[in-house]
Amino acid sequence: MKNIISKIKEGLSKENFSTGVDIGSAQIKVVKLKISKDQTELAGFDIEPSKFDLGEVLRHVLDPHSGLPVNISVSGQQSVIRYVNFPRMNESELKQALKFEAQKHIPFSVSEVNLDGYILKDDLPDNKMLVLIAAVKKDLVNQRLKLVEGVGYRVDVIDIDSIALVNAFNFNYPFSAAGERKAVAILNIGSSTTNLSILDEGIPRLSRDMHIAGNAFTQKIADIFSLEFTEAEKLKITPEPDKLNKIKAGIESALASLAGEIRTSFDYYESQGTSNVGKIFLSGGSAKFPGLKDMLEHFLNIEVQEWDPLKQVKISSEIDMAKLKGVQGELAVALGLALHNS
Repeated sequence: MKNIISKIKEGLSKENFSTGVDIGSAQIKVVKLKISKDQTELAGFDIEPSKFDLGEVLRHVLDPHSGLPVNISVSGQQSVIRYVNFPRMNESELKQALKFEAQKHIPFSVSEVNLDGYILKDDLPDNKMLVLIAAVKKDLVNQRLKLVEGVGYRVDVIDIDSIALVNAFNFNYPFSAAGERKAVAILNIGSSTTNLSILDEGIPRLSRDMHIAGNAFTQKIADIFSLEFTEAEKLKITPEPDKLNKIKAGIESALASLAGEIRTSFDYYESQGTSNVGKIFLSGGSAKFPGLKDMLEHFLNIEVQEWDPLKQVKISSEIDMAKLKGVQGELAVALGLALHNS
């Protein structure tokens, strides 16, 4: 394993390919990029429902991109990201200090995790620097490696979903100091996990995984209409017009709980004396439900905008545009992984 922190490579001198694989609880998403010094091109993508045999689905979506190592990610309770002020030091010194300092800030023993750190800002007052600490339980890392290597692929990088999302967002929406005074939040609503990151001047300052997500919306619909979960999921994705108001009411109650968690995170961040959160950028499969953006704006009293993970990416002429248009908002994690090119 190389590391678990995304860093976009700059100044690439030759054309090469990179593949990101987002292994979600409901779907597996693959993005293949052709990266050169002057442009980044979407060379291929796929998205397939997860099944009991994840290996079978993984092999199916990766075989068209065979021969390449892949970048993968994890999220949830077995991974953690912390943002910590360290005394100013170089990267070599940080590696030496990391395992001792990290134990003060993560809920796991350092012997149980793969640990990495990255200097985000090295010019803080009082000779300090801001460091991102990432830790993932070794059991989860080994499980993912076994899954991918078991279908014949080599893993190049293991990342964390929230950092892959920041990577993709900053690539497509680079920070410009002109007129930008407030922080922004990236909110990615998946099936079982919602990833939240707060960025200040493009630098992540808070990351959190929440377990109120699309499945909670689906369960509310199942309860309202007395449906099996799979039928309720279909109704959520393609709501029938005569049932839309009831579906919105069910989703609204679950979304209120999620909004409460988001507000708690915003309050904590803003209590640190930094800037306020001025806008939320929304992505993820469960964010596509009609009216969800407006409901979030109502609960949080903050502007919510969907963002395009492919805004700055050239699309190959071989891409099925009709298929891409329907799913591109769900490719943010996979894109961020593919951007982490070695």
